Amino acid sequence: MRFEPVFYRCSGEARRSGSPAAMRRAGECLGGDTAFGAQAAVRTVKKVIDAYASHGARVRAGSRAGLRRAKADCRAIRFRSDSAQPFDDRMLSWRYDAGTVSIWTTEGRLKGLRFVADAAQLALLKAHRRGESDLVSRDGKWLLIATCEVTEPEAPTPDDWIGVDRGIVNLATTSDGENFQGRRLQRYRRWHALKRSELQAKGTRSAARRLRRRARREHRHATHLNHAIAKKLVAVAQRTGRGIALEDLSGIRDRVRPRRDQRAAHSSWPFHQLGTFIEYKAKRAGVLVVTVDARYTSQTCPRCGHTARGNRVSRDMFRCRGCGLAGPADHVAGINVRNRARSAWAPVNVPGPPARGRAVDATCPPPPAVDGERDSMGATSSPPRSRS
Repeated sequence: MRFEPVFYRCSGEARRSGSPAAMRRAGECLGGDTAFGAQAAVRTVKKVIDAYASHGARVRAGSRAGLRRAKADCRAIRFRSDSAQPFDDRMLSWRYDAGTVSIWTTEGRLKGLRFVADAAQLALLKAHRRGESDLVSRDGKWLLIATCEVTEPEAPTPDDWIGVDRGIVNLATTSDGENFQGRRLQRYRRWHALKRSELQAKGTRSAARRLRRRARREHRHATHLNHAIAKKLVAVAQRTGRGIALEDLSGIRDRVRPRRDQRAAHSSWPFHQLGTFIEYKAKRAGVLVVTVDARYTSQTCPRCGHTARGNRVSRDMFRCRGCGLAGPADHVAGINVRNRARSAWAPVNVPGPPARGRAVDATCPPPPAVDGERDSMGATSSPPRSRS
């Protein structure tokens, strides 16, 4: 458009100064050469100012430094014709019963545009929609993204905890022994990596477009799996009156240096997204979520408390060198996460909660099982190894 360079300069001045006069000047730069209405001009100015504010926030956070910052500073921010557009209630109105919207465009207001939504989404939209809505073009489809403010129910005091161990091979393993495997996701990612390498070798524009589509498809698949896992965990916790205990995995990508063949799996591990989904679904369901220290959860025996690297004999197997307790390593880690949540919650809720199901209670260790006997975890206990 003809007004772009002038408008970027005016909006940048408005963002830096923040004064009402600079805001008015930015509006004059936009409204002088276009047929925008007052509200559309205000929203456009706000969008450009937010773009510059986002750039400044990234610079302060350190994500843009050196050459990347120099390139971003020397060029104006440009907007695609199909980029997301914010609409407030003056520019977009919803007709929930009719299933239509009335939306402002540069060619005039369009009325009676139908939208499609699930029955549960429509009820949530009708009851809790607040603020702006964004119009987004994605893969040839137009989507309306609305913000809903839902009141969080008060979380009751949990009777016990469900410990959740997150991993790469097993995305989540609970202290109850339920396991959500990640092997299918790993195979899916390897297949996409193979296709990516083939498309990158072509180096054409069509290949670049297909690469972007494949990246979004892979992201949607992982997001769907995390949604399904989080939904099931929260449903079990809500039904049994328990809270959910998660490991604090912040900074794990900086602390761990994986081998070359493990870097792709480690960098694409969606543990943070799974934790975020569990937290927000638990808030809506009134389930309490706590985080505990993740150190040595897979190397500590929940029965006798013995901690050693040798207890983890393999990736999938745990065998205590002190008491002989044996079982799946991720299940043991989930039990340790649950026990640490019990210990952290004990000063507030005395006496401690009783053990549930197949869980092993570290506060009251059972006597060692004889050789070949099944213990409370469903695993076989072997006599402790002799130390020379």
